[in-house]
Amino acid sequence: MASTSDIRNGLCIRYNNDIYKIIEFLHVKPGKGPAFVRTKMKSVTSGKVLDNTFSSGHKIEDVRVETHKFQFLYSDGEYYHFMNTEDYTQIQLRESALDSPQLMKEGEVVTVIINTEDNLPLSVEMPASVTLMVTATEPGVKGNTATNATKPATVETGASVNVPLFINEGDLIKIETEKGTYKERVKE
Repeated sequence: MASTSDIRNGLCIRYNNDIYKIIEFLHVKPGKGPAFVRTKMKSVTSGKVLDNTFSSGHKIEDVRVETHKFQFLYSDGEYYHFMNTEDYTQIQLRESALDSPQLMKEGEVVTVIINTEDNLPLSVEMPASVTLMVTATEPGVKGNTATNATKPATVETGASVNVPLFINEGDLIKIETEKGTYKERVKE
């Protein structure tokens, strides 16, 4: 059993007969009244995001997990297939277990969180950013830069990302996986 002081990003807890992963949390100490922890949790089974507030000192049931490095092999539409980089065993996961599957290209190494009680995979953590090639985008219009203007671009995985006007087809860009936003252009 853990308490609210143990809450951190990535912690897996058992709540309402399901396992949730903490995405965001905020310890709040108002001037009047008791302290509490405001959390945003994602169900590892359904992918549903839930906002919840725990009073300070509240007991929570944490789930013991292990992390392993897996390489993304391919997707067959319904399932995403991964291979353990240490013992080469393969697993398959539904799309709901993935945080941002549209940004994952074949060969990408990710961290898979596995429940130690039943050895079932709970969720997949992507790296903080991924480098992808722009496959399609409109050319930027010269003189249209009064503000931070952006345009839509399609990357090699099929995802659509808003990029600055100076990005062209064939450019490598770094994308922040948590928000799915453009970060910077990568020089070869």
